[in-house]
Amino acid sequence: MKKIPTAAAPASGVRAAAAAAALVTVAAGLGLRSAAGGDVAKYGGDALYTVLVHTLVVLLAPRVRPAAAAGVALAVSWAVELAQLTGVPADLARQSTVARLVLGSTFNAPDLFWYAVGAALAWAVHSGLPRGRRLARP
Repeated sequence: MKKIPTAAAPASGVRAAAAAAALVTVAAGLGLRSAAGGDVAKYGGDALYTVLVHTLVVLLAPRVRPAAAAGVALAVSWAVELAQLTGVPADLARQSTVARLVLGSTFNAPDLFWYAVGAALAWAVHSGLPRGRRLARP
């Protein structure tokens, strides 16, 4: 039986997997928040925030390379954190729970490190996934 070279996974399958990963990430964040407190919940949530952004990048661009998706996720996370220095996210957070969850309100320098941890985790998991399915010829 001769093997055909690895085929790229269809975009729809990648998108479905990314959507499922996003749901699992949100569930993990909610679970962490309910099971732990203090720094574990805060900084674990920061890392999971970047993992979620990574999954959303893959959902939008299913053929993106793991390093590029992680880089975009990290850049978005850092941009949101740095935007907190302006006070705009705090104003929006007072008006909307969704804005508070997505944008936060108060700058915290250690968050920048934990976003990098989340990006590294997302990159590692994404890199370890098979790129496609092996197809065999009869």
